[in-house]
Amino acid sequence: MGRFLSSLAARLVIAVPYLWLLVFFLAPFLIVFKISLSEPAIAMPPYEPVFDLVDGIAALLGKVGELSFGNYLWLAEDPLYRNAYLSSISIAAVSTAITLAVGYPIAYGMARAPASIRPMLLMLVILPFWTSFLIRVYAWIGILKPEGLLNQFLIFLGLIDQPLVILNTTTAIYIGIVYSYLPFMVLPLYATLEKMDNSLIEAARDLGCPPLAAFWKITFPLSTPGIVAGCMLVFIPAVGEFVIPDLLGGSQTLMIGKTLWSEFFNNRDWPVSSAVAVILLLILIVPIMFFQRSQARAREAGR
Repeated sequence: MGRFLSSLAARLVIAVPYLWLLVFFLAPFLIVFKISLSEPAIAMPPYEPVFDLVDGIAALLGKVGELSFGNYLWLAEDPLYRNAYLSSISIAAVSTAITLAVGYPIAYGMARAPASIRPMLLMLVILPFWTSFLIRVYAWIGILKPEGLLNQFLIFLGLIDQPLVILNTTTAIYIGIVYSYLPFMVLPLYATLEKMDNSLIEAARDLGCPPLAAFWKITFPLSTPGIVAGCMLVFIPAVGEFVIPDLLGGSQTLMIGKTLWSEFFNNRDWPVSSAVAVILLLILIVPIMFFQRSQARAREAGR
């Protein structure tokens, strides 16, 4: 009886994350996918459903021939959405690369710092989360605007004569994304570097390996799991980012998050905006699958 209860408890524990994904991921996705196959209508909600999930799978299969993928064809034919996807992926990729270039030295310094001050350094990285994300992005408006703190400081130093135009540009978006998502890069890198065996570096130096060569041959390869995890944690949310492009990028910024918001609230075209969301999710599945495979390989290598 005790063995049965133990086995049942173990299965329940395993079932909890699957139940969580079912309720908070699969069910909302099916609802959005259903809306994407609907037709727009002047009503509340502003769409006419082709089928109802309440009717069950049998009713859905019976209406397969009636389903319309016109919204997806519209997205494929309209260059606005195609350019929005490509622009979002490009901005997210560049931002991720910059975040890695900035975050790796920070994580490396934290991992090599004395053990007594590492908790304080970790606290400093986590500290921005204690402030609202929206307030932190708004603060960059006051820093980057023509009469903002950055331009005033550069003019005071005599480095520039005229204020730099940074706000409402792609550069401002890069700054906002790197600043906002830097902790998501630093934390997994620090967790990987902190666990690394320092005796490997000492052995390499004893064998005559220069410090830089030892870093590229030992430290960097061993930190690959942290690099992959940090890049995924930055790239995936950056692709669908809305707040930073809207506040720092201005009206000329073309990213899929702003396009989705415009279709949903301004044009009130819920079917098209749902199709945009579904395609965005399918695009993000690729890096997620890559991340899962890299994690599986890392676990197998650690055995």
